[in-house]
Amino acid sequence: MTGWEGFLHGLATVTQPGVLVYCVFGVVLGTFVGVLPGIGAMATISLLLPITYYLSPEAALIMLAGVYYGSQYGGAVASILLRLPGTPQSAVTTFDGYPLARQGRAGVALFTSMSASFLGSMFGIGVLVALSGVLSHAATAFGAADYAAMMILGLVAASTIGAEAPAKGLAMVMLGLILGCIGTDVNSGTQRFTFGQTELSDGINLVALAMGLFGVSEVIGNIRTAERTGVPPKVHLRELLPRREDLARLPFPALRGATMGSFFGALPGTGSTISSFLSYAFERRVSRSPERFGTGAIEGIAAPEAANNAAAITAFVPTLTLGIPGDPIMALMLGALVIHGVQPGPMMLEARPEMFWGLVASFGIGNLLLLILNLPLIGIWVSMLRIPFRWLYPAILIFVCLGVYSVRASVFDIFAVAGIGLAGYALSLARFNPGLLLLGFVLGPLIETNLRRALLVSRGDPMVFLERPISAVFVLATAGLIALSLAGVLRRARQKT
Repeated sequence: MTGWEGFLHGLATVTQPGVLVYCVFGVVLGTFVGVLPGIGAMATISLLLPITYYLSPEAALIMLAGVYYGSQYGGAVASILLRLPGTPQSAVTTFDGYPLARQGRAGVALFTSMSASFLGSMFGIGVLVALSGVLSHAATAFGAADYAAMMILGLVAASTIGAEAPAKGLAMVMLGLILGCIGTDVNSGTQRFTFGQTELSDGINLVALAMGLFGVSEVIGNIRTAERTGVPPKVHLRELLPRREDLARLPFPALRGATMGSFFGALPGTGSTISSFLSYAFERRVSRSPERFGTGAIEGIAAPEAANNAAAITAFVPTLTLGIPGDPIMALMLGALVIHGVQPGPMMLEARPEMFWGLVASFGIGNLLLLILNLPLIGIWVSMLRIPFRWLYPAILIFVCLGVYSVRASVFDIFAVAGIGLAGYALSLARFNPGLLLLGFVLGPLIETNLRRALLVSRGDPMVFLERPISAVFVLATAGLIALSLAGVLRRARQKT
């Protein structure tokens, strides 16, 4: 089945009423949480994880994905109108979106961001369809040693690439790996790190961990500083129409941003935030009038918005076809699949084509819905910015408690999510990235399984990781990343002295 044949096959899956309604729900909810600063897709997906237990794997994944890329659209609204990024990826949009809104052209800025977001998403879908076939054909070449080495490379890349403190990133990954070891050993039946608590015999609940790290900790972190000082302006539909010169400046920056976002989105450890900043810097460098940037340049909105939306789509390439989540949100997606007994990887295209291609097709339908819905609904999204956080955050905490209790009907999990939330807030204050902890937690059991399988086949010989060409490449790449990170740390230390 070729890429486009698979895409047409996926349309049959996503257009089923029981799946399509969750696609619509996901993209609308994603836009809503993107508009509201301080919530974000991570906390929302964490809250929705308990609901996925009652859905089919296809509907669950499509809904969560809709929240993810829908939040990319909504994040631009608060960035443009109030200079408050709804998501980290949309922070770059404030550079030119907010000055353009101050000039009385908020509608043009919103039109530009949504058009560029749609173009970037469509470009990312094309890249996803093209790459998936190549990776599917290479599936038979992967063994247990290759999978283990590849996942370790993904963890090291996520914690070191673009990080100011690689040691802190690696520390978070190691802590996640340790937490992933808690529970009953599958092979021997031995209790590990449970300290006599029967509630931990099945390990730490993924839902409780995600909700604590990204739900409760966000509430604690924003509760004192979240009240807004600005008042969003009213935006009428007729104000959305750009001028002819504005339209002429939109396509090529959006295309360049989509290309850059597609590339970085497919790499573990980079993602849409880095791609949006890099695309903005690139547009400013190639522009004939860079002095316009920061004062309301259309290119400064189109490029990063196209980049972060393209990256949001292609981020599913390593997650679904290799089983390596590129960022914490992708780790949650991977966790949702594991909950439903689905093993992501190169064989997923052969074993579960309806799920993979249904998800890809949902990207097209979801982004089309976002474009159609968001333009006339801008006034509603703007009014959402007036909801006081003192009303919003108590509701979030109630949903956290209800959600985590509904998974295992365990009061222990409620106390666990509270403790994890406090720990997550403390980690963020110390400038640790809790998302890397979640990456280590999700990938840890998968690495352990493949590591044991590889050593069992090789009769305990660790040289199997260097004897196989694929795993040897991953091992050398991992060592190279660690060496580059150490060199960067030493260089910065010498500069300080």
